[in-house]
Amino acid sequence: MAIAVFAASVAAILYILFGYPLLLGFISHRWAKPVAKSPQRKSVSVVIAVHNGERFIGDKLESVLALNYPRDLMEIVVVSDGSDDQTDAIVEGFAARGVNLLRVPRGGKCAALNAGISQSRNEILLLTDVRQKLDPDSLQALMDCFADPAVGAASGELVVRQGTNSDEASTGLYWRYESWIRRNLSQVDSMFGATGPFYALRRDLAVPIPQDILLDDMYLPLNAFFRGYRLINEPRAKAFDYPTTREVEFKRKVRTLAGNYQILRVYPALLGPRNRMWFHYMSYKVARLILPWIFVALLASSCFLPTPLRWIALGVQGIFYFLALVDPWIPAGFILKKYTSLARTFVALLLAAVRGISVLVVPPRSLWQETKIAAHHS
Repeated sequence: MAIAVFAASVAAILYILFGYPLLLGFISHRWAKPVAKSPQRKSVSVVIAVHNGERFIGDKLESVLALNYPRDLMEIVVVSDGSDDQTDAIVEGFAARGVNLLRVPRGGKCAALNAGISQSRNEILLLTDVRQKLDPDSLQALMDCFADPAVGAASGELVVRQGTNSDEASTGLYWRYESWIRRNLSQVDSMFGATGPFYALRRDLAVPIPQDILLDDMYLPLNAFFRGYRLINEPRAKAFDYPTTREVEFKRKVRTLAGNYQILRVYPALLGPRNRMWFHYMSYKVARLILPWIFVALLASSCFLPTPLRWIALGVQGIFYFLALVDPWIPAGFILKKYTSLARTFVALLLAAVRGISVLVVPPRSLWQETKIAAHHS
């Protein structure tokens, strides 16, 4: 029994981390569904929900106003979610350039988005966060995707700038891994949401977002998905973000994985035949939720293996967890740092998946954490 559990655990881990992504890459290459793109001139409502974003809002609006898209087809709405810093004053300074400020009482991102969407009047919604700067050609690239009537939402490509240390580099590597999977899902048919900081959605597919939803960028697009639309990624539409530390990424990942549990409760059809991407959803999203428990099964079964296999298995796992444990004390530039940093990042993501279950017993709002960026990235 121990050997069977051990072997199954190893096989499952290898499949989730490497096997499925490779299989997905093969499927997307062999059976890709191209998006019928052509130049579009659709009217766009840019909605930016922000709370205390004085550090970023000026640069953000400059990047929006610099988009290579007809200005008469754009409206820009900044929803200030109870900001008590200089955010509102900075936004008001852009009023003469057509930026509209909508102040709402502090209610969270979903409430702010609902307010901004209800005020928007154009055919396409462009939902974007305050921190990321947009490439000038990014909006046009997204709009071209809506020439295909099957496309309900189009996500931009989030480019994480190069980290200045191994901590930030490891989280950046993880994001590139995630982005690769999303791009391939898009080529097969659909992603299971959108790239939250920067995506476009057909206005008539927008629905009110419950205020306690943690992943608005899954809730809104999945409504379109279950109405038969595709949720695609457009690599030409780039938004540039700052690298984050492992601690910040841990908190963000707790919220993301907790949000996945929440989304399953809201959209139980994801687990049934109505989900035309069922195999991919199970291999990607559900597998990520159970991955920590597979590692627990691996460790537990290793204790009951016959010798010498038992000591080999426990030794390899012990080295891996030891590398993660000692990483905070390994100096930058030391030859082992790249390995200890990667191990620590991976273990942190496993722990985040476990902690994400807390959404079932604590108020979802308590899992929201502000994403802090180091001062040198200002």
